[in-house]
Amino acid sequence: MKTILITNANLVNEGSSRPADLFIKNGRIENIDSSLTNQPADTVIDAAGKVLLPGMIDCHVHFREPGGEQKADIHSESRAAVAGGVTSFMEMPNTKPAAVTNPILEEKFALAATKSLANYSFHLGASNSNIDELLALDPKTVCGVKLFMGTSTGNLLVDRFQQLENIFSQVKVPISLHCEDTNTIRENEKAAREKYGENIPFTQHHLIRSEEACYKSTTLAVELAKKYDAQIHILHLTTAKELEFFKTGPVSEKKITGEACPHMLWFSSDDYAEKGALIKCNPAIKTLADRDALRQAVIDNVIDTIGTDHAPHLWEEKQNPYGSAPSGLPLIQSAIVSLLEFLPVEIIAEKTAHNPARIFQIKDRGFIREGYWADLTLVDTNSPHTVAKENIEYKCGWSPFEGVTFKSSISATIVSGQLAYSNGQVIDSVRGQRLLFDR
Repeated sequence: MKTILITNANLVNEGSSRPADLFIKNGRIENIDSSLTNQPADTVIDAAGKVLLPGMIDCHVHFREPGGEQKADIHSESRAAVAGGVTSFMEMPNTKPAAVTNPILEEKFALAATKSLANYSFHLGASNSNIDELLALDPKTVCGVKLFMGTSTGNLLVDRFQQLENIFSQVKVPISLHCEDTNTIRENEKAAREKYGENIPFTQHHLIRSEEACYKSTTLAVELAKKYDAQIHILHLTTAKELEFFKTGPVSEKKITGEACPHMLWFSSDDYAEKGALIKCNPAIKTLADRDALRQAVIDNVIDTIGTDHAPHLWEEKQNPYGSAPSGLPLIQSAIVSLLEFLPVEIIAEKTAHNPARIFQIKDRGFIREGYWADLTLVDTNSPHTVAKENIEYKCGWSPFEGVTFKSSISATIVSGQLAYSNGQVIDSVRGQRLLFDR
């Protein structure tokens, strides 16, 4: 591996920012000092005061491979990840076939080893009948379990109460949860169809996938977690009401943690009239008051992580009417720059790198520390760019942020000590590593 020297950076780590130089050797951070200008290196990057962040660990993505490669694949979406400053990802099990057995999961790991520019891990999916597979998971090499406590595709919805109790009482790795109540959603959609027929406006989406649907499911999840002392991470929170289940403070003191997503922190239900299916996702983006409450909860350490829920669909699919337009947005390339519009860099580092590493107990990543793997993102906070089709790396070719001008740009992304993105160019030869866990 080539050595890399970064000079004159504004290094952001563990709640503080300071000028520093950083030297990388054999993939790891060997030295951090106020001045390393005499240190020889194969590659020297003069940061010129740019912000150096620990690389984002995105704990929540859908890269569609296997089974949905026409929309996205591990190679294309990991290209978008490094272009957006994301150095590691944890992918979800709703692929085809669904990753509900350990052999299927290992096939995904094998694909990523040959295709992914970013570091990677994959969740094992819970079903109504696979508790033995969940308990056979290797906690040192697999990030955790994904549990859909609400509407899902295929066989991933767990709606048998005994299986829920089995999972919460027996699984000892982090359980990532999608919380929406299926029956509530069905009743709301039935009422909308009675009113609008087949032409349901997208403005009804947050009323169909309602606050009540989220709150009811989250209530059950929290009750079970407390009953069995399970470690749960509730994904893509969308409502102010759900925040009552989470307490402020460091994640080291929590067994119940929560995630916000960039699109939930950026858009609101006011945007459905213009954006329509382009911001249709599950759970639904809610009201402006909800959005503002989520932003404040991130700042107040009530919400612990930010993950993208990156979920691409084809542009043509998104042109369908409400009932047949799929839910999900491509987001990973613009996550960090969107957060920089309203969050301090220290909070971004905490929510996108430090806390994911802490919650999932990721080994030697998530912090800018000597001896840790060099997963780093260099950001120019004074370099505006506008999202446009010509600079989008997603295989689907579109973004809900198209036309938005962000004040910042990603200058460079380093993955396990390798320069994976620099000055607008993805370096395709780079391959990430499988994440390991201290458990």
